[in-house]
This record gives sequence, C-alpha cells and structure tokens, in this order.
Amino acid sequence: MQYAIETFSLTKIFSDWWGRDKVVAVDDLNLKIRTNEVFGLLGPNGSGKTTTLKLLLGLLHPTKGRSLLLEGSAADPQISTRIGFLPEESYLYKYLTARETLEFYGRLFKLPAKVRKLRTEALLDMVGLKAVANRHVGTFSKGMARRIGLAQALINDPDLLILDEPTTGLDPIGTRQIKDLIIELAKRGKTILLCNHLLADVEDVCDRIAILYGGKIQAEGNVSDLLRRTDKTEITTGLLSPDAVKKIERIFAEERAEYSISAPMTKLETFFIDIIAAAQQQELPTSGAESKRHISEFLSAKPQELADRQAILDQLVSSGVQQDEPADTVTRQPQPRPSPSADEDFLKGLVQTDASAGSQTAVPKPVEPTPVLPPQPDRNVIDELLGKPASDGDVKENGDTHNA
Repeated sequence: MQYAIETFSLTKIFSDWWGRDKVVAVDDLNLKIRTNEVFGLLGPNGSGKTTTLKLLLGLLHPTKGRSLLLEGSAADPQISTRIGFLPEESYLYKYLTARETLEFYGRLFKLPAKVRKLRTEALLDMVGLKAVANRHVGTFSKGMARRIGLAQALINDPDLLILDEPTTGLDPIGTRQIKDLIIELAKRGKTILLCNHLLADVEDVCDRIAILYGGKIQAEGNVSDLLRRTDKTEITTGLLSPDAVKKIERIFAEERAEYSISAPMTKLETFFIDIIAAAQQQELPTSGAESKRHISEFLSAKPQELADRQAILDQLVSSGVQQDEPADTVTRQPQPRPSPSADEDFLKGLVQTDASAGSQTAVPKPVEPTPVLPPQPDRNVIDELLGKPASDGDVKENGDTHNA
C-alpha cells in the first residue's frame, strides 16, 4: 500500500437556509499521504483543517470528490477498526472513570476481555494516568482529558492515527511526551495525520506538511526542503580558540560577508524538560499526571513480533472462553428463579437462625392489638331521664357516681 490517505478533488460547501452556497470550507483538495509517515495539516482558524478530517472520517458528506483511507472508505467497518481518532475536543462521558472509559472503547472494537484489560492498564501507564485511573473523567483538567483521549485513540492499535490538536491544554512535559510518542509510533510502521497550531511541535515530528488557506493547499512538501534557506550559510563547530576566531573573521572580511559569532542557544523546551527531570529524580510529590517516556508494548512491537503475540493471544483467549471468563459473544443462559415456597423457607430459616443465635437484629414478634371497649353509660343521667331519684349510697368520684 503506497498511500494511506488519498483525496480526489475533495470539496465541501456549506449552504445557508435557502440552499445557496455560503462558505467553501474545502476547495478541490488533492492529498496523497504515504504509508508510515507523519503528515502535518496546517493553517489558521477557518482554513478547513477540521472539516477535512471530518470528510476523511465520513462524519461529513463531501459536496464533490471522494477520499480513500487505507485503500477503502471510512464507512466500511473493516477500515474504521484500523483507524484511531482524537478529535479537537475530548467528547468523554464524565461519569465514567479513566479505566471504565478505555474499557468502553475496547468493547466498541469488540476486543476480547483479556486484551481489553491488558491494553487498558498499559495505556493508562503510558499516558501517566495510572494513579488517577479510578477518578471520573469529568473531574479531569483539559490536559488530563487530552491524555485519556489519546489513550482511547490507541486502544485498537490502529494502522492510521488522526490527531486534531493533540497537545492542546498540555503542559510542556505532556507536549514533549506526545511528540516522542508520535515519533515512536511512526518508527513502528503507523501513519499519522496531525493538525496543530503549535508550529514548533509540527516541525519537530512531521516528515511532510501542507499549509491550507481558504480550503486550498498553498504549500506542500518535506519540512526540511520548505524551511531551508538558500541565501544563508550556517557553520556549527566545537569550541574554538581566540586565534582561530580571529582567522575566521579575517576570512569573512576578505569575502565581505556579514557574519555573527556567538555561543549556541538551547531550546527553552529542552531546558524546561531537563529541570523537571532533575526534580523527578528526587521523587518530589505531584498531584498532576505523571511523566512517562516509554511506549506500550502492544504499540511498540515490530510487525513480526506483533503477529506472533497476536497469535498467542488468540489461542489464550479462545481457550479461556470456556474456563475463565466468558467472552462478550457467548450467550448467557438465564438462571431459573426459585419458587415462592423456596423463598418462604429461606426467609424462615433466616429468622430461626437469628432467633437461636440471640442476635440483636432478631425479628421482633408481632404485638397483639389492645381491644377498645365501648364507653359505659352514666347511671345518673339514665335515672334522671327515667325520673328516678339517685340512691343515697352513691358516692361521687372524679365527677362520676358509682355504688360505694
């Protein structure tokens, strides 16, 4: 396969409510991205970068033209399972933990349970989120959300990785980690399409770039060829003695050339990383994501090693379906519910056990209700109604009369 991505006159025009052409987001785009290269798609806001990615992935329908990914269409499940995508915004379910999020995406790709578990733990460690794996992603910072978003894009071990602003919200350590990861993935045979506004990051990792403006390609080629200046000469040497510097200055004077001699400067990013690395060696505590420089084994394996490991995993998973853990495709037989008589016997057994053990939580015996007696009639009132005088032997007590 020569090209991982090809577009043929790809065009997207957004219309207004009346169906009239309003915005030409992508205009007659013809891209050819080779297999196993890191390609940077650059441009200012509104130049058509994100629209192009959505067209490639089938999230938008083109007005004209077509595209091929891995020699097929992204709408084909056989192709889409070989693609990893990190969108510009991390659309994550905030009530899932980081581990549950990767488990969820692993199930979407129908990965076996053993493979899901191994890859989830490996990716959490790789992106530096293993210590917060049980936290809800809704509590993550933007940088941490980008890390878990990158992990979900790699859960299926894709052949083609599409990253839209992968370093947005990351600190310098996380940015350097993502760049190292991209370079390592390219060494392992993966194709990476990258959109990023940080041009220094693109310069560090991309083999070729294309600059978009107005939906059209304005420049395309190898990074080194596009950035090379032919009107200047740069010489870098080791430390020179003062006499050698004077000789060089005389040569420049004879050539009547402008020159500047000074000590080289290191990049601020390199200086920052060195300082943080020295602090990490002291094992100072931090509440943020950890800095990891390694890549997960299932992503870093060479093609032949990966094929051998996959064969071994397939054998283990197929043999473990009946013994250890059922796969997702195994039909679970519904368990019969116990009859009501069995439930009653079970409850009676619990009550008897608690009562015999003298537990404080024994079920109390039901209390018999006290019968309510009807009110007794007042004898004096009855006698008065009948015209009979009250008896002299009657004694009043609490306003009532009764026989002494």
